[in-house]
Amino acid sequence: MAKHGKKYMDAVKGLDKSKTYSAADAAELLKKIDYAKFDSTIEVAINLDVDPKQADQQIRGAIVLPNGTGKTSKVIVFAEGAQAKDAEAAGADIVGSDDLVEKIQDGWLDFDVAVATPPMMAKVGRLGRVLGPKGLMPNPKTGTVTMDVTKAVNDIKAGQVTYRVDSNGLIHAPIGKASFDTKKLSENFDALYEAILKARPASLKGAYVTSVNMTSTFGPGLKINA
Repeated sequence: MAKHGKKYMDAVKGLDKSKTYSAADAAELLKKIDYAKFDSTIEVAINLDVDPKQADQQIRGAIVLPNGTGKTSKVIVFAEGAQAKDAEAAGADIVGSDDLVEKIQDGWLDFDVAVATPPMMAKVGRLGRVLGPKGLMPNPKTGTVTMDVTKAVNDIKAGQVTYRVDSNGLIHAPIGKASFDTKKLSENFDALYEAILKARPASLKGAYVTSVNMTSTFGPGLKINA
């Protein structure tokens, strides 16, 4: 078992880890006990009683948080012609076609999100082994394979969060920074949680969400009574 440092132990001293909190109360407490020397990320972990091996239970999507994430994402766009011009006008950091594919094949990965138009996916598909494991492959379910590259770039720059259930049924997603006020963090949590609830598979019987936790970069996990 990993040992925590003195700062962590001081921060959680007297904390009842069995207690459940509202999203607002958890955010407020995490902000209060945060001891990082940088602006910590506040994130949530949502445990779903799904089987990701089933096609209809691969919970995945994207949502623009009402108050953003506190991070400006570096966006690349695979596009040609009018869509390439639209992407540049929308503020994409890099726009390209074969040249961009080749650059990534050579090992360049200095970006956060990749967007592609459907016609470009035949070329981008060659990058599957590189981008797939890192969660960077454009996908229609997250709005990153689209002809409307203007909307895609604007959404990402505005604070879009993508979420995807892992093999253990967990979804991890950021909802902002410790510098955000509690109300903004709570609103972001509500928006994300509602999106995941709406993604419940129609075929699923019984419980869907089994637990929800909120944490900061170095902070403890707090149970949420969502």
